[in-house]
Amino acid sequence: MAYPDFTLNEITEQLNLTLTETTDLFAEISETPIRPEFQARFNTTLPFALATSTEKARSEFIIAPVLVELWLLQDRKIGLLSGVEFNIDESQGLVGVCDYIITRSPEQLFVKAPVMMLVEAKNEDLKRGYGQCIAEMIAAQRFNIREGSESPQIYGIVTIGELWRFLILEGTNAYIDSRSYHIDRLPKIMGILMHLTSP
Repeated sequence: MAYPDFTLNEITEQLNLTLTETTDLFAEISETPIRPEFQARFNTTLPFALATSTEKARSEFIIAPVLVELWLLQDRKIGLLSGVEFNIDESQGLVGVCDYIITRSPEQLFVKAPVMMLVEAKNEDLKRGYGQCIAEMIAAQRFNIREGSESPQIYGIVTIGELWRFLILEGTNAYIDSRSYHIDRLPKIMGILMHLTSP
C-alpha cells in the first residue's frame, strides 16, 4: 500500500482519526492581491489548461504556477518540492511519491519541516484525493515529530486545478473544509496559502 491507495474511510479507520467535514475553515482569511504581471500571464494559460483538460496540463499551467507565485510572495523563504519520494512508515503504507510538498524551510534539495501536502486529484475527482492527502499529512506529522520540528497543524490541499479544497490535521483530528474554491477566486486561494505558510 502507498499514499494513492488509501480511501478516506481506510485512512480514518486505520489510524483512528476523527473526521470533520462541516466547518468553513477559512471564511475569515483575507484575500491576497494578485500581482498584475502574474495575473496577465495566468489569464493566458488558464483557458488553455482547462480546454486541454488533462492532468498534466492542469498541473503545469494552473497548479505549479500558483505555487511558484506563492513561493515568490513568501520571498522564497518556503520550500516547494514536486514529485518527491516521501517514505515514512512502510508498515502502515505511508510511502510513495508526493505531488507537492511545501515546507517552512527554503531548502529545495530535500524535505525539511513539511507544513503542507498537495494532491492532484485523479480523474477530476476531489473526493478520491482526500484519503491520499490525509495519509501524506499524517506522514508529514510523523516526520516533523521525528525530526524535532513538530507543528501543531499540518495542512493539505486536494485540487484538480480548477477547484481547490483545503484540509487540516491536528493530532488525530482531520478537518476537510466544507467549501471548495474555484480558481476564479484566486485572491482567496492565495490568501489561504499565504496564511498557512507564514511563520
